[in-house]
Amino acid sequence: MAPIHDVPVFVATHPRSCSTAFERVFMTRKKDLECVHEPFGDAFYYGPERLSSRYEGDNEKAAQGREASGFSASTYKSVLDDILNSGKEGRRIFIKDMASYLVPPSDHPACDNAVPAPSVSQASNGSNGHAVSAPKNPTVLPLSTLKKFQFAFLIRNPRKAIPSYYRCCVPPLNDMTGFKYFMPNEAGYRELRVLFEYLIKEKVIKHPSLETNGVANGESNGVRKPYEVCVIDADDLLDNPKEVIKRFCEMTGIEFYEGMLEWGANEGCESFDKWKGFHEDAIGSSGLRPRTTRKVRTKEEERQEWVEKYGEEAAGVIERTADENMEDYEYLRQFKITV
Repeated sequence: MAPIHDVPVFVATHPRSCSTAFERVFMTRKKDLECVHEPFGDAFYYGPERLSSRYEGDNEKAAQGREASGFSASTYKSVLDDILNSGKEGRRIFIKDMASYLVPPSDHPACDNAVPAPSVSQASNGSNGHAVSAPKNPTVLPLSTLKKFQFAFLIRNPRKAIPSYYRCCVPPLNDMTGFKYFMPNEAGYRELRVLFEYLIKEKVIKHPSLETNGVANGESNGVRKPYEVCVIDADDLLDNPKEVIKRFCEMTGIEFYEGMLEWGANEGCESFDKWKGFHEDAIGSSGLRPRTTRKVRTKEEERQEWVEKYGEEAAGVIERTADENMEDYEYLRQFKITV
């Protein structure tokens, strides 16, 4: 069994969670970390095993979108192979990706009955990690594959993340992102909670409030013990970046130093090119510093801002989507780390 320092870190999140700013911190660790940026989106949106309906169909427009991405041949197995082969010269793999890329979305036929992606199923002799007494795996990856990673979670209040995502799906920004319309089921909170709860049930991760006989991280008789739950709320990250990053490093076995929080603007961001328009703020940043102001607005004030930016109908869509995801956000938030 590999020591913790050799286990890939997988930061699972949802869109517009400030996750790319978080990721940039670890991109400064070029000597000991190999950062992999949102890899499963290739298979989720564009490949033959795609789960998303955004580029689904045989019509010319959908097919052109898949081909233009450069990932129309990507499968879940090819993505996995690329990830697990990416560690070079002893560097630990660090992945940041959307949990929703691993869990069938609400408009997919397999939403409530996930099965392994065909390429992964063939490679693992058809096993999705199911056992007689085990909960059904809600993802398209076998449990044995999920156990290869040390998971952490990053969340953000839906009333902040949803309007930010909506902005990426409407003019003028959608000319750059290529996402020509907003899909509420891409919010990602349901899938993040589904993954979290499954990993808890399978004892891949643990939290004292959910287990009476918890065990510490590490190994026993060659079997990996559950990792301590690590959930980061974006507000805490923005208010106290040093303390949050330091605590995250302690929990994942990554050495911390303050220089991680500074970098050169536009430096080393080539991997962000495949998702143009979504990461411009993070690309242009030069460090992660405590925010000096934090707007506290009422729900009425937030909605009025959405009306002014996008119109009454769009504001209604944003608010409904945020409200629909609030319960899952609050559930995950109760496990957030404190600093």
